[in-house]
Amino acid sequence: MKAEVDQDESTGCELRIDTCPDVFEMVGDMAVSKQGEVPSGAEESCMQAAEDCPVEAIKIDT
Repeated sequence: MKAEVDQDESTGCELRIDTCPDVFEMVGDMAVSKQGEVPSGAEESCMQAAEDCPVEAIKIDT
């Protein structure tokens, strides 16, 4: 499973970092994916972060 943040859609909110800090981090005022592959055990929280994103900026590739 891979997770990416669409920077054109992202508003820079920190909700995804609160929900899934194993996958997402803030770089300046932008939220980004730390790595392409979602670590084992973080899949559920990553999917939750994508569902909770108010602008649907998180793209999941399974």
